[in-house]
Amino acid sequence: MGKTVLITGSSAGIGKATAKHFQEQGWNVIATMRSPEKEEELNQLDNVLVTRLDVLDLDSINSAIKEGIANFGQIDALVNNAGYGAYGPLEAFQRENMVRQFNTNVIGLLDVTRAILPHFRANQSGTIVNISSIGGKMTFPLGSLYHGTKFAVEGISEALTYELSQIGIKVKIVEPGAIATDFAGRSFDFSNDESMAEYQPTVQKLWEGFGNALNNASEPIVVAEKIYEAITDGTDKLRYEAGEDAVMLMANRKQFDDATMIGNVKAMFDLN
Repeated sequence: MGKTVLITGSSAGIGKATAKHFQEQGWNVIATMRSPEKEEELNQLDNVLVTRLDVLDLDSINSAIKEGIANFGQIDALVNNAGYGAYGPLEAFQRENMVRQFNTNVIGLLDVTRAILPHFRANQSGTIVNISSIGGKMTFPLGSLYHGTKFAVEGISEALTYELSQIGIKVKIVEPGAIATDFAGRSFDFSNDESMAEYQPTVQKLWEGFGNALNNASEPIVVAEKIYEAITDGTDKLRYEAGEDAVMLMANRKQFDDATMIGNVKAMFDLN
């Protein structure tokens, strides 16, 4: 029946582009999202199962995996793509927003991974691709919550390689740069309190800097192709950068010490 991939967060952006790309390559696709009843494109494609999966809902995770196996016989790869970015001064966040950011980007990823591991372990094979970000290796202003989650994804993924490689399961990390998606809309949670006047110059500079970055953003297909490469290249390579800006910034991160890198980011946002 061909190979099968399960993708979380498939309703838009990187997730939808990845679902379409794998389908075009002849894969079976389990395209999961919180509101599958709203999907009007993926459910028209052959060999694509659109079903509900909310990474904050354990029952939906288990049901989606079970339904995918029932439809296609086996799942060969998992793409942990669902997530969003919480930005803003730390003081401006309510605790529930902080918890939601980590529950979605970190605990949700762990729950989906843990739920599929018995299937992969029984088959002695499988590939897990965790969507991190350049923001998992470096940081931008006002991103303490978002970057905290992506740094966690990097550490989780690297550590998992030790235990899972022993049973035939590969772990991969894809690190996109700026991507032309609706991240700044539906996947962006910005908290601010204008009464905290001290933070407002940084807030303004952040918006200006993000706007400039998005003007040169890569298309989601760039990430989809990199995810496909990670799953199909047959190597033990762990990290894959996606987008020209990601390649450049990660090279800088490897080259410069912390003080130089932080200084460069400050200059990028005109914070000096």
